[in-house]
Amino acid sequence: MTDQPTNGTVANEEDAPQFSLQRIYVRDLSFEAPKSPAIFRQEWTPTVSLDLNTRQKALEGDFYEVVLTLSVTVNNGDEVAFIVEVQQAGIFLIKGLDQGAMSHTLGAFCPNILFPYARETIDSLVVRGSFPALMLAPVNFDALYAQELQRMQEAGETPTVQ
Repeated sequence: MTDQPTNGTVANEEDAPQFSLQRIYVRDLSFEAPKSPAIFRQEWTPTVSLDLNTRQKALEGDFYEVVLTLSVTVNNGDEVAFIVEVQQAGIFLIKGLDQGAMSHTLGAFCPNILFPYARETIDSLVVRGSFPALMLAPVNFDALYAQELQRMQEAGETPTVQ
């Protein structure tokens, strides 16, 4: 005789929240060093500008694509030393979450997973361009998500998945 759950355990497990990383990949990649090789002969006093963006898209079923875009421009004095842009993406299986938890997962949790991969890709490109690695500082996606949520609430908008 096999034991059968009698208290609805199977149904509860099916309804339980699920999260699974399916794939991480580079969606788009760009590196430009417009002043090479002259830039290598100058004193190196860089200033770094970082633009960060995320977007998410519902795929079939309970699958979602999240894309983290990092654009870095490094100037040496008044000249652009290099520009690098990476779109680091992931496919995630997410189910059983309420709207608020789903929005937070897609807007903060998934980008937190993708960021180290994007940072490593950027460093690899920069070093291959013969520049010092950037080693971008960690990003607090929870704080960025909270700021964006507050901005949307003040504007009367609601977070949506496209």
